Amino acid sequence: MKLILLGAPGAGKGTQAEIISKKLNIPTISTGNILRAAVKNQTPIGLKAKEYMDAGALVPDEVIIGIIAERLAEPDCEGGYILDGVPRTLPQAEALDQAGIRFDAVVSLEVSDEEIEQRMTGRRTCLKCGATYHVVAAPPKVEGVCDKCGEALSQRKDDKPETVRARLATYHSETEPLKGYYEAKGVLKLVPNQGSIDATTKAVLEVLGK
Repeated sequence: MKLILLGAPGAGKGTQAEIISKKLNIPTISTGNILRAAVKNQTPIGLKAKEYMDAGALVPDEVIIGIIAERLAEPDCEGGYILDGVPRTLPQAEALDQAGIRFDAVVSLEVSDEEIEQRMTGRRTCLKCGATYHVVAAPPKVEGVCDKCGEALSQRKDDKPETVRARLATYHSETEPLKGYYEAKGVLKLVPNQGSIDATTKAVLEVLGK
C-alpha cells in the first residue's frame, strides 16, 4: 500500500504515520530524514541538495523528487510506504507523477483551524529533557514545571498563536489544493477529526479497507 498523509500542521500526521507504518509493516518516508541521509551519504543528488542548503537556499523540487525516487527504489519500499512531508504543493505532486510515482490512497486528516490552534498553542516543552505537555490534554502535575526533571516549561516559537496562524495560512494556500488534485485521480480519502489518536488510527484503517 503506497500512501500519502495530508493534513494541516498539528493534525497528527507524524503520529499516525508512525502507528500505521507498524500496523501495515511499511516504512514511513520522511522527506526531512531522507534529505539529511542523502547529504550525509554524499549520494550525487545529496551533494546537489547540500549546495543549496549551504547557500541557505530552498532545495528545488526536482532535487527533492530525485531523492524521494532514489529512496523509494530501495528494497524495503517494495511492499509499500507512507510518504510524510511531500508533496506540499501542486508542482511537487505533478513532479511525482512525472517520475512515475503513484499512490493507492491519499489520506487527509480533517481538523479545523480552531482545533489546531488549541492543540498547538497549548503545547509546552521542557528545554532541558525534551518532555512535552499540553495545558488541557496532558498537563504537568504542577503548572509550568516538568514532571520528569523539575525544570520550567516553555512555549516553542512554532507553537505561538501568530506562528500557528501563519503556518495554517500557508497550508491552506499551498497544500490544501492537493485534495482536489488527488480527488480527481480517485485516491483521496477524508478522515474527519476523531478526537483521539486511537479513534483516528481506526478511522484511517477503515478508509484504507484494513
